[in-house]
Amino acid sequence: MPSGVENTFLVEVIGEFMIGMLGNGFIVLVNCIDWVKRPKFSSADCILTGLAISRISQRWKMLFDSFVLVLWPHLYAIDKLAKIFWTLSNHLATWFATCLSVFCLFKVASSSHPCFTWLRWQIRRVVLVLLLGSLLLLFLNFELVDAFNGVWTNVYKIYERNSTWPSDVSKTLFLDMLIVFTFICLIPFLLSLTSLLRLFLSLMRHTRNLQLNSSSKDFSIEAHKRAMKMVMSFLLLFMVHVSSVLLTGWVFLKLRKHQANLVVMLTLTLFPSSHSFILVLANSKVRQNALGLLWYLNCHLKRVKPLAS
Repeated sequence: MPSGVENTFLVEVIGEFMIGMLGNGFIVLVNCIDWVKRPKFSSADCILTGLAISRISQRWKMLFDSFVLVLWPHLYAIDKLAKIFWTLSNHLATWFATCLSVFCLFKVASSSHPCFTWLRWQIRRVVLVLLLGSLLLLFLNFELVDAFNGVWTNVYKIYERNSTWPSDVSKTLFLDMLIVFTFICLIPFLLSLTSLLRLFLSLMRHTRNLQLNSSSKDFSIEAHKRAMKMVMSFLLLFMVHVSSVLLTGWVFLKLRKHQANLVVMLTLTLFPSSHSFILVLANSKVRQNALGLLWYLNCHLKRVKPLAS
């Protein structure tokens, strides 16, 4: 039977799961309805829908992991199929978010450089090249998962047989995992960070031009700020997410404390849940549909309340 701490953990995980499903499911629903009405799908909608679908699969995987961690902790370290599914969903979610950051850069920022102008006109191909290029990292990630899974299984068998943990093996395993996983995550992080810096420089240049020309505030400044907030939120949450993934391995190999693993797992679930609502607020079409839905629900509740009384 799960303890009180574990029951509290499962309740919080289920709550975060429902929040994440609500935000990401709403994004998918709005874009699918719009696609039915207008068969032509914009690049931004494609990226946003792909990101939301990958986040939904990621949320299901995290919910499954949480129950396995509580009910069958001995399977958490050696479930190879679950690790492969986690790697795929995490990879797709990360790179769709990275492509969204790059897309915001080329659509919002302004530059007179001919290379930037050419890339802006070829933004669909740029996004496609990024996604296809990321498949190389995905194959590398799969190989690492397969290699690490074998080592983790052997180490865990030694621990179950002797109740002792081979410290040399665990140190080597963790350091290798830290180096390789950090390298894989560094590329999307640097791409998003570069997009954020370019957006900031474009905003400064645009603001300076407005001041020199004594022009009034235009919509371009607000577009820059919205894009920067979205990219910055992704970077901050992505850093928390990567740190949590690394902490999960460190807690399992070093501390070997079940309660500590639960705390890290809770932190891990924050990224796909909270980022979806930031995307809802950042996208004008999804935001307007969300406000319309809230207005409808509010009016419906006001009509139902007098009938109930």
